[in-house]
Amino acid sequence: MTSHNEHPIVDAVILAAGKGSRMQSDLPKVMHEVAGRPMLHWVIDACRDIGADRIVIVVGHRADLVQASLEGANDVEFVTQAEQLGTGHAVDQARPLFEREAGRDVLVLCGDGPLIRSETLRTLVETHRSTDADATLATSVIDDPSGYGRIVRDADGDFERIVEQKDATDAELAIQEVNPSYYCFRAGPLFDRLARTDNDNANGEYYVTDVFGIAREDGARVSVVAAVPPEDILSINNVDQLTEVDRIMRSRLAASGASS
Repeated sequence: MTSHNEHPIVDAVILAAGKGSRMQSDLPKVMHEVAGRPMLHWVIDACRDIGADRIVIVVGHRADLVQASLEGANDVEFVTQAEQLGTGHAVDQARPLFEREAGRDVLVLCGDGPLIRSETLRTLVETHRSTDADATLATSVIDDPSGYGRIVRDADGDFERIVEQKDATDAELAIQEVNPSYYCFRAGPLFDRLARTDNDNANGEYYVTDVFGIAREDGARVSVVAAVPPEDILSINNVDQLTEVDRIMRSRLAASGASS
């Protein structure tokens, strides 16, 4: 079997189609600013920092505004998610761009997590390749896991699956190891398994997280990068969270001597 370590290039798919109904604005969620820039741009920067070859943005609500903010960026492509049918459905909109790229590795990230660090992405990709995994994810242990998918491990402590909060049992809700939505996949198996997901869950949506459980069932290798710092994984769903992430980002920039 040919190892996909022979494919040094990594691509990225960033999910940016959401409206962000709790943001008290009609702007696409990812266009709200953190430290003076649309939060999506920080995620793109992290991908660029590790040398991402192609960056595919999945747009939807007010797509024109997202595209206009990246005008002139020749490393960015756009695909449209016309209906909001879940994260798995969103990633699947990029399928045509990867039909001939089955052996390439692709990061899948969310545009509303601007605190992601390029070092974390680099570790994610390196772990994915060194373990010859089909699918790799990062996890974090946080004091209040509310709102995040929980990481379910088996009796040996190995990754078993991700359960979304709305689908979790009381025991699963008590789990503090969470999914910050940092993923790396081999492109071919990713899209093969997305075609096998269903929407039989509390939200009636297709989840990209189901790909990990399917990969395990297939006997494929799933790797985990644990211990991402809790501060890094804060995503933005409301104005209060936007304020907190903005504060953290400005503090980081000041500490590094950078400016927004």
